[in-house]
Amino acid sequence: MSSTTAKRAGGEWLDAWDPENEETWDKRLAWTTLSITTFTLTLCFASWFLASAIAPKLTNLGFDLTQSQLYWLTSLPGLAGGLMRLGWMVMPPVLGTRKLVTLTTLLLIFPVLGWAVRIQDPTTPYWELLALSFLSGIGGGAFSGFMPSTSYFFPRRLQGTALGLQAGIGNFGVSLVQLLTPWIIGFSMIGFLGSSQTMQGLPGKQASEVWYQNASFVYIPFILIGAALAWTMLKSVPVTSNIRQQFDIFKSQDTWWMTLIYIMTFGTFSGLAAQFGLLMKNLYGAGNAEIVQGAGASAQLLIDGYSVPDPVKYVFLGPLVGAAARVVFSPLTDRMGGARWTLASGIGLVASIAWTMTALVPDTSSAEALRSDFNTFLWGMLAIFLFSGIGNASTFKQMPMIFERRQAGGVIGWTAAIAAFGPFLFGVGLTIMSPTTFYAIGIAWAVMCIAITWMRYARPGAPKPS
Repeated sequence: MSSTTAKRAGGEWLDAWDPENEETWDKRLAWTTLSITTFTLTLCFASWFLASAIAPKLTNLGFDLTQSQLYWLTSLPGLAGGLMRLGWMVMPPVLGTRKLVTLTTLLLIFPVLGWAVRIQDPTTPYWELLALSFLSGIGGGAFSGFMPSTSYFFPRRLQGTALGLQAGIGNFGVSLVQLLTPWIIGFSMIGFLGSSQTMQGLPGKQASEVWYQNASFVYIPFILIGAALAWTMLKSVPVTSNIRQQFDIFKSQDTWWMTLIYIMTFGTFSGLAAQFGLLMKNLYGAGNAEIVQGAGASAQLLIDGYSVPDPVKYVFLGPLVGAAARVVFSPLTDRMGGARWTLASGIGLVASIAWTMTALVPDTSSAEALRSDFNTFLWGMLAIFLFSGIGNASTFKQMPMIFERRQAGGVIGWTAAIAAFGPFLFGVGLTIMSPTTFYAIGIAWAVMCIAITWMRYARPGAPKPS
């Protein structure tokens, strides 16, 4: 036993932990760890994507913000999450699961409480909103610490299922915040938490009284509960690996191939989850000047004959589909292998992105044409989320099969860190280029990943079958 392991034996640190030994493996502890870390990871994702649920309605609340500024608000959590994941990825062997999960969960209070307070004042400076968006990245950074920590507790044969459940259910935090927000803001919770605000409705609809601070305040009690559970019930596996040793993953070409592939899957999931609401608003809702403004009878026809969609009623569906796919397909990757499902994910993404591209320039000639294009757009987006979710499950089955245990945790953390830049890259991309051009780049990326997956992992006689 090394000196590092000896110092960590006892207390919160486990001794002689080997999940591959069926006789000594503590299944109950492993599944307890998965349950608690999944609960807290869900809160992390909710915190990370608060801006995506709040930003589309800021102008309706009286905030004077441009379309570009709103894109940046939903993009910055992705930039921050990606940067923070680079730090969180090396923390599991250093801090251990108990301290890592507890401290990270408590840190969520800063962005969540900040949004709750500042959302009540339409004169809040834009730089403060950007700062809160950046702090929301704490929730995104957590993923690269939580997932490797959980992988230490399960044998390889179950890691596809375990990691798929944790990541998939954690991803439901995105849908949770987007689904809960429009409901929870509709009534007063506790008087001292703040007063109501007037929110302007969609064209032709009346303004409503809302308590938008509820969208953040509601998570505070659960954050405190999650931190308490983590501190009292979690243990830590004494993985003897310092920060320098963890960087040996970059010597393997598979680290880089899997990074490109995970950008295709989780980068797409997180990027579109953050931008779905604004994209829908700008293409088919109140952000489309041709629909809402215009002149004369034509504009009135489109307003009256076409029901302008409220993004908050739809945006939760995409992350919900993606998260559900990750959960459902994870056990299948354990049975059938991950590479073939990654291949299917890439092919499905190419087809669904191409389908959606046909609706990125809405036909405003008539209400019927506009409604048809919107349906194409919505179903195409849901298909993209579906196939990205399948790929999220399959890649996390592949990595523990390709790398040995210590390296697999590091690769999971690294690939997750880079793919977490998805919301930032998608936001910037949709700001500087047309949606059609951006989606075309997505197809090209997916084709590249299909080729990598086939040649390296999926074909008969592949160098690293997984």
